[in-house]
Amino acid sequence: MIRFIALIFLALAMQTAAAQENDKKEVCIGFRVGSSLLDPKFGNNEANLNDVIQFLNEVRNDTTIELTQVKFCGSASPEGGSKLNRKLAKRRCANMEQYVRQRIMLPEDIIKRQEWSDAWQKLAIYVENSDMPNKKEVLHELLETPEYTYNKYGALVDSRKKRLMDMNYGRTWNYMLDKFFPSVRNASAILVTIRKKNEPAPEPQPEPVVEEPKQPEPVVQPEPVVDTKQPAYFAIKTNMLYDALLVPNVGVEFSLGKRWSVAADWMYGWWSRNKSHRYWRVYGGGLTVRKYFGAKAAEKPLQGHHIGINAQMLTYDIEFGGKGYMGGKPGGTLWDRMNYTVGAEYGYSMPVARRLNNDFSLAAGYMGGRYYEYTPLDGHYVWQATKNRKWIGPTKVEVSLVWLLGHGNYNTKTKKGGEK
Repeated sequence: MIRFIALIFLALAMQTAAAQENDKKEVCIGFRVGSSLLDPKFGNNEANLNDVIQFLNEVRNDTTIELTQVKFCGSASPEGGSKLNRKLAKRRCANMEQYVRQRIMLPEDIIKRQEWSDAWQKLAIYVENSDMPNKKEVLHELLETPEYTYNKYGALVDSRKKRLMDMNYGRTWNYMLDKFFPSVRNASAILVTIRKKNEPAPEPQPEPVVEEPKQPEPVVQPEPVVDTKQPAYFAIKTNMLYDALLVPNVGVEFSLGKRWSVAADWMYGWWSRNKSHRYWRVYGGGLTVRKYFGAKAAEKPLQGHHIGINAQMLTYDIEFGGKGYMGGKPGGTLWDRMNYTVGAEYGYSMPVARRLNNDFSLAAGYMGGRYYEYTPLDGHYVWQATKNRKWIGPTKVEVSLVWLLGHGNYNTKTKKGGEK
C-alpha cells in the first residue's frame, strides 16, 4: 500500500513540476516493439526531433540564457523480461543521443543519461488513472507480486507478467497492450533544461531510487529472456472423420483479428484394387472464411462458436464392384473433373489441451458439377450416362483435431477448468 501511495504522489509531483517549470522542454520519442532503431517516420518522432533540435539552436543563439542540462531517458514496456528491457532501453537512450548530437554540438558536461526506468511503475500509474475492468486486481499484481518468483531450488515458478497474461484468459493483458503499452514504450524522452545567465544554477535533484527485486540466495538463476513479439494465432488441423474414411487431409487456419479467420484444407485419397474393381478415390480442397462469436471467442481467437462461408472443389471415383461414379472428365486434370460446393457453415471449437482444440462444424449449401456413371466389364469400364450434379443439403461435416501454433496461442484452461 505504501508503494502504491508513493506512485500516486510521484505522478502528481511530475505533473505539478511540469506545470510550474518554464525552463524545461521535454519530448517523447517512440520506438517499435522490441526495436531500438530510431525511426523519424514512426509516429510523431520527426516533429518532436525537429522541435527539440530547433529549441537547442534557439537557446544557443540567445545570449540571455544558457543550457544547463540535456538529458536522454531510455525506456521499454514490460512486454519483455527485465534483463532484455534494460538492454533495449540503453540502446534507445544511446540512439537518441547520437541522433541529436550529430545535428548540434553539445558540451559533454551538460549531457545526462538515464538508461533505465521502471516500466512497471509507469504502467501502474496508467492503470490507476484509468477505468479499465478489474483495475483493483491488476494494481494488486503490479504492486504486490514480485517480478519473478523462485522456489527453494532456484527454479523460476511464477512471475508478475505470467499472472497478468493469465488474468481473464488474456483479455486484461491485451487491453493494457492496446491502451497503455504504447505510452509506456514511448516514454523514452529528451529533456532540455535552461536558465538565465544571471541566475544561480538550481540545486541538483537526486534521481529517484528504483527498488530492485530481491533474488533468492544462495542459488541465483539467470533471468529468462522473454520474447517481445506480438501474439500470433494460427493452427494446423486434420478432419478426423475423413481420416477414418481413409482420406488423408490437412488444413490451416489464420486469425485475421477482430474474431475473423480464414481457413484452407486439402485432402487426397486415391486407393484402388483393380482385381475386384473397388475404387475409393477423392481429392480436392476448400476455403472457409469464419466469424467467431460468444464468450469463448472473446477470451482468445480461434475458439468458441463460429459461422462462415465455405467453398470446395473436388473430384472422385467411387466404385465397389457394381456401378461406378466418376466426377468430371475421365483422364483430365482437377479443373476438368471438378465438382464444387458453396455453403454456409456453423461450428464450435473447444479447448482440450494447452495447444489442442476440437472443432465441430457442419456446412450446408449447393453442390454442382458433371459426373459419369460407368460399369466395370471384362477389365474395361463401360460408360453408362453423363449427368449434372445438382445437390442441395449438407456439403461438409468436420470433427477436426486442431494444433494451435503461434506466439501466445495456447489455452490457459481445459474444459474441466484445470489449469495447464
